[in-house]
Amino acid sequence: MSNRRPPDPSGNKKGWQPEIDDLRQREQFAKELGGADKIERQKKGGRLTVRQRIDALIDKESFREIGTIAGRATYDADNKLQTFTPSNRVMGRAMVGGRPVIVTGDDFTVRGGSADATIPTKAIYAEQMANEFQLPIIRVIEGSGGGGSVKTIETTGRANLPGGLGESSRWYEYATDNLATVPVVGLGLGSVAGLGAALLTASHYSVIVKSMSAVFVAGPPVVARIGEKSDLGKQELGGWGIQCSAGAVDDAVDTEEQAFAQARKFLSYLPNSVHDVSPRGPRTDPPTRREDSLFTAVPRDRTQPYKMRPIIEAIVDKGSFFEMGKWFGRGIITGLARADGVPVAVMAGDSFHQGGSWTADVCDKVIRFVDLAETFHLPILYLVDCPGFAIGLDAEKAATIRHGVRAMAAVNQSTVPWCSIMVRNAFGVAGVVHKPAGRMAMRYAWPSAWWGSLPLEGGIEAAYRADLDAADDPKAKMAEIEDRLNALRSPLRSAEAFWIEEMLDPRDTRKIVCEFANLAMPLRKPGRASFGMRP
Repeated sequence: MSNRRPPDPSGNKKGWQPEIDDLRQREQFAKELGGADKIERQKKGGRLTVRQRIDALIDKESFREIGTIAGRATYDADNKLQTFTPSNRVMGRAMVGGRPVIVTGDDFTVRGGSADATIPTKAIYAEQMANEFQLPIIRVIEGSGGGGSVKTIETTGRANLPGGLGESSRWYEYATDNLATVPVVGLGLGSVAGLGAALLTASHYSVIVKSMSAVFVAGPPVVARIGEKSDLGKQELGGWGIQCSAGAVDDAVDTEEQAFAQARKFLSYLPNSVHDVSPRGPRTDPPTRREDSLFTAVPRDRTQPYKMRPIIEAIVDKGSFFEMGKWFGRGIITGLARADGVPVAVMAGDSFHQGGSWTADVCDKVIRFVDLAETFHLPILYLVDCPGFAIGLDAEKAATIRHGVRAMAAVNQSTVPWCSIMVRNAFGVAGVVHKPAGRMAMRYAWPSAWWGSLPLEGGIEAAYRADLDAADDPKAKMAEIEDRLNALRSPLRSAEAFWIEEMLDPRDTRKIVCEFANLAMPLRKPGRASFGMRP
C-alpha cells in the first residue's frame, strides 16, 4: 500500500494560513486596547484594564470572547490593514464558580467608554445572549456605557433621539426583561455616568470601589451649567457615601478584587435563571447547633438597642450571610444566607436606627428585596423587630405611609415560603407586614417579643386621659396603668389564644429555621414571577 497522499483537488496547498495570520494580527490589535499610553494612564489611576478585570473576575482561562475584532480599521492603497482600534466593549461567555455566565465590560482606554467608539450591537448581543440562553450577566462598567455624547452629534451628523426607533431601543427592552429572567450584577469601576449609571443600577446587585468610583446622571462639568458649584468634585457629586446611602448602589468595597469576589458570592445564592431554583450549598453546619449567645441577645430594657447582625450569623449557616444595601434604609437589614445549605433571603429589624421603625427608605428597601426573593424563588426568613412606621413631620413629608402600603403590597403579593421570628417589637400597620396576609407562614416568638396596635408610650395619655386628669397624682396613676397593661402583654398570653402559633427558646432558633428551609425546598416553583422586578 502506498503512503503517498493523493493530490489536493482544491489546489489549496497552503490552506487558509494568510487569512488566519490576518485574523491573529487583528486579535493582537484588539488586545492592545486603546494603546500603550492609554493603558498606562489607566494603570496610573489605580484601575485595571477591562481585560484584566474580566480575567480577575472569572474562572481561570474560561473566557470565550465574542466580537473580538469588531472595531474600526484603516487600509492603505493596496487594501492592506494599517491600523485597527477595537470597539470599547469586551464581552463573551465565561465560567464563574463553575457555572456559565455572560460578561460584558467597558474599555475606558478607547474614548473613555463613550458612544464614539461603540458598536451598539455588541452590548445588545450580550444582553440577548443572557436572556435567551438563560444565563446570569455581569456588567463591568466604566464610562458612559456607550450612550450618546456631545461629540456624537458631529461624528454622525445628527442629534440622537433617546429611545427612538432602531436598534438601540432593543437594549432597553432586554435590560428590563433580564431583571425578570436572569441574575444581573453591575460593577461600577471608575467614573460611571449617563447610560452607564443606568446600566449599573438596572441590576439585582451593584458594587462600586470606594476610592475610585463615582456614579452620576451627569458629571461635574454638566452639573456646573445648571448652577451647582463649579468646583464640585466627582466624589462630592457621586461618591460611594452618597450613592450607597441613597440606595442607588448596593455595596462599596475597597478594591476591584473585592468587587469581583462580591459578584461571585452573590451569584452563588441564585439559580442561572428564574426557570430553575438555587442549588443547595454545602451542609457542613449542624442544624442542631445551639448558640447560648441568643439567650441574652435582646436586653430586658425595651428602650435599649442591641446588635441584630450577630443574631443572624448565629442562626444561619456559619459564614453564609451576605448583606446587601447596608448603608440604605438602615432600620432593616437584608441579605442572602443559607440554612442547612438551602439559600434563603433574610430580613431583620435593626434597633440601632430609629428603633428599627420603617422610614420611607426602609419601605423601599423591603419592596426591592422581597421582589428579588420572589423573582428567584428564595424562601424568606424575617427576624421581626419593628416598632411601626416612622412618625413625625419628616416622615409625613416623605409620604412614609404610601411607601409603607407599597411594602405591604409587595409582601402580600409574594408567593415564596415565609418564616417569621418575632424577636422584639411588632406594632401598628408596619407590624402587620411581618408575613403575607391570608396565607400560611411559619411564625415563632421569642420571650422578648412585644406587640400591639400601638406602643403604650403616648397611647396611655390618649386612651386614659379622663383617669389621669381625675387622679391626685397623675404620674403615679400613669405608672399604675402602665404596669397593669404590661402584665397583660406577655407573648405567653397571646399564645394562650393562639394569636401566636409557638413560643421559642432563642437558642433553638437555628433548628427551627433549618426545618423551615428544608420544608420550603420542594415548594420552590421555577418560572417567571407574575410581574417583572424593577430596580
